[in-house]
Amino acid sequence: MAAQAARAPVEEAPLLLREAKGPIAVVTFNRPAQRNTLSAEVIAALHAALDEIATDKTVRALVIASQGPAFSSGHDLKQLMSHRGDPDGGRAYFAKTMNACSAMMQAIVNLPKPVIAAVQGIATAAGCQLVASCDMAVASDDARFATSGIDNGLFCSTPMVALSRNVSRKQAMEMLMTGEPISAQRAVEIGLVNHVVPAGHERDAALALAQKVARKSAYALKLGKQAFYRQVEMNLADAYRLTAEVMTENMMAFDAIEGIGAFIEKREPKWQDK
Repeated sequence: MAAQAARAPVEEAPLLLREAKGPIAVVTFNRPAQRNTLSAEVIAALHAALDEIATDKTVRALVIASQGPAFSSGHDLKQLMSHRGDPDGGRAYFAKTMNACSAMMQAIVNLPKPVIAAVQGIATAAGCQLVASCDMAVASDDARFATSGIDNGLFCSTPMVALSRNVSRKQAMEMLMTGEPISAQRAVEIGLVNHVVPAGHERDAALALAQKVARKSAYALKLGKQAFYRQVEMNLADAYRLTAEVMTENMMAFDAIEGIGAFIEKREPKWQDK
């Protein structure tokens, strides 16, 4: 029996952990020894989890967190480099990986539910991109953020997309061109992070923030999140045109009728998420 047990394959730990905290889904990166790098497998696993959560009516908000001392150190460079020997020097694999990662980041933005990052340790390169792609972020006071690809001769061009949509151009350029890490407090100052909390409390703080939004109408949140990301890329007139249409649609919804009625009657609203 002992010999049989010795020969039994060692079960690999899951890449991601998922748990429910009431109406909040918590998805946790589970590769602490690898500094939670975004390998091809992790990217695919997170994208699949996002697709599941998008249609799960029991989930009203999502927190993305990590095990270990790093939130995420970005792409798995060893995995990428292992394809340098491919006939094309790795070009096809690099393109596949970057496109898959970009699609996953867009799935966060397009998720019809609020997404909050709980960040500890470092969030660098694509890890920083992930934080910037989330709707909100809470960071430990010892967290550090960087787009450090430039230190390896690789400009963080895909992380730049999310970063430049969160912070001012000059702040983004400084991070992208120097690769220097910034503190959690600095990340708040430039708009990359919402709140900084004492180390070890970032997950609880992210959950508390998620609970606040989970108490709102899921229909209104979905409508508002979609409109936010659409209007932010528009000129002023088009943005107002779009949001006037969205507000009108929202006013016709049951939850707006219920919510406004509850406000006038001084009672708690009973959402039906429609």
